Amino acid sequence: MRIWTEHPAKADVEAVVRRYVSLLRAGRIPEAEQLIDHHPVRHVLKSLWTGSVEASADGDEASGSPAVDEWEQDLSWLGELNLADFRWGHTGSHVYAEITYRAQMIEVALGFWVRPTDAGWVITGPATYW
Repeated sequence: MRIWTEHPAKADVEAVVRRYVSLLRAGRIPEAEQLIDHHPVRHVLKSLWTGSVEASADGDEASGSPAVDEWEQDLSWLGELNLADFRWGHTGSHVYAEITYRAQMIEVALGFWVRPTDAGWVITGPATYW
């Protein structure tokens, strides 16, 4: 986890979030968890699954996607997620990362915060927003 002595610039925060999403896409969950002061990643994966693969399968039962109970066993679906855009809050301490699945915007966004700690400034999250 990176710790800054001053409030990090938006570009620094976005770089960490890009790296986090990149590691998730590659199925490298433990490494992604090490990047930020995180909430458990299981809820993030479940929300991303629900907002992407499961939502896509609702309209196409023959999609060949893994069954809902298999989402944790086969993480290959993560490779079809991409980071779309960043939406910053007015204080500059909160950012939403919009996500696509197969080039389509999904209803789930990941929220990250820049927070002070005794050691310095850290990025916390992600929370999932619908």
